[in-house]
Amino acid sequence: MIFVTHLPHKIQINIGAFLGKLGYLLARKRRHIAEVNISLCFPSLTDQQQNDLVRQICRSSGIGLVETANSWIRDPMQLRHRVTVKGLNHLQNAIDQGRGVLLVGMHFSTLDLCGAVLSSYIGFDVMYRSNKNELLEAIMTRGREKNFPSALERDDIRGVLKSLKKGHAVWYGPDQDYGRKHSVFAPFFGVEAATITATARFAKISNSPVIFFSHYRTGDDNQYIIELSEVLQDFPSGNEVADATLINSQIEKAINTAPEQYWWIHRRFKTRPEGEARPY
Repeated sequence: MIFVTHLPHKIQINIGAFLGKLGYLLARKRRHIAEVNISLCFPSLTDQQQNDLVRQICRSSGIGLVETANSWIRDPMQLRHRVTVKGLNHLQNAIDQGRGVLLVGMHFSTLDLCGAVLSSYIGFDVMYRSNKNELLEAIMTRGREKNFPSALERDDIRGVLKSLKKGHAVWYGPDQDYGRKHSVFAPFFGVEAATITATARFAKISNSPVIFFSHYRTGDDNQYIIELSEVLQDFPSGNEVADATLINSQIEKAINTAPEQYWWIHRRFKTRPEGEARPY
């Protein structure tokens, strides 16, 4: 990893793309998950178009592994020249209110790299899930400690509220399936998806403004764009389904900018309404 991250950028991208091709051929379970997700979310695409998109997703995921290694190992200041940040003033103005900021993010393959670079401008706390591999967990922990003021376990609800109360910005990703217990069903690309309600609860309890954080690799694989939205208005509304639907619609909007860079290998629709079979 250390060796690869010090190679020229183009060579790094080619290595990542190669890893993505291997993933397409060998990681059949993950490829199947992506195929199911794409067929559900983009039914208007032909079979060939869906297959091409899955190949692009695997390629982007492979590149994302190399980008993630960069975020763990290298100084984010060394990566700034490749990243354009739009809307930084929105985040700064929201932080200046002193009520914390819920920085709603999405699981794109560029997440770790762009997150590290953004934090080099304005620090924010992150939520994470521990890795079962002890070596990877050690590397990731060192990277999080280097890049972010604080890192909170995914289930540390008190920690999130405490950070917001201190006036910190906290990254939170509500775009995955966390099960039925704390979720409602809301449309995601036209498919009912278990959507966690914690986003609205955090915003209500802390009275913190909500800003969306999206990020993309450019078409030539040479640059990155970070976009920070204006503060989300009329949220939370008090209606859990309406709030979850609004969050999902904003996530959809971001994904449509670069659908091949989204983490479609996650089983987004594993939790189904009563009586409905899992699609995977």
